[in-house]
Amino acid sequence: MNYTVDAVTDALKVLLAVANNPGLGVSEYGRRVGLTKARTFRFLATFEASGFVLRTADAAAYVLGPQALILGLAAQEQVGLTQLAQKYLDALVAQFNETASVLIRNGLESVNVLQTRSAHDVRVQTTIGRRRPLHAGASGKVLAAFGPPEIEQALLAGDLVKVAPQTITSKKLLKQELQRVRQQGYAKSVSEGAADVLAITAPVFDPSGLAQASIGLSLPVSRAPNDLTTMIRAVCDAASQLSGELGWRNKQT
Repeated sequence: MNYTVDAVTDALKVLLAVANNPGLGVSEYGRRVGLTKARTFRFLATFEASGFVLRTADAAAYVLGPQALILGLAAQEQVGLTQLAQKYLDALVAQFNETASVLIRNGLESVNVLQTRSAHDVRVQTTIGRRRPLHAGASGKVLAAFGPPEIEQALLAGDLVKVAPQTITSKKLLKQELQRVRQQGYAKSVSEGAADVLAITAPVFDPSGLAQASIGLSLPVSRAPNDLTTMIRAVCDAASQLSGELGWRNKQT
């Protein structure tokens, strides 16, 4: 028996659209979630009356309101990304004994927010909070490839600084690489973000289908197996399961 309420489902789609794309108008939100302008406006008006959204100064666009902030803070405390991700990092390290990490995007940089280290004496390890340009390394490529289209556009419009021996600095090559990442569902890098480091990462999706984070393994190139298939599959499986816990539903399955 189906106990879901269609109107509530539609309303939540609108609220998530405001959360992921603040500053748009009624018509655009309606288009993005597949609802009529009138129905979208009624949902937004209801959210506005209860404090979950606010209209901007010109009254033509919407942003999240204070009630959404309260809800978001409670969710962060109760079901945070890092809280959910830790068991997946632990499982990857237990299987491969290589460093596993979760990174998020901040602007055009990747930020390391969680890490479980390998037990090897020679291992990859970075500090929590470490930043790196999105074009440098597997995690950044995943976050750019599966993020909002404007992120890739901004990345390709700027300078691609070389931070490691094999960092991609050609805009043409980077565009091709991001397309390859989208097609295969994961990214691999060798000495692109750091010298002599191989990394494999996959996207962690939010409910809207955009990359909220990346999860992956990093290891010295000298210890990399000839066949990476098992490692790639494990990383992709971890990313898919974590995405599901965060509310993403894979429409292809």
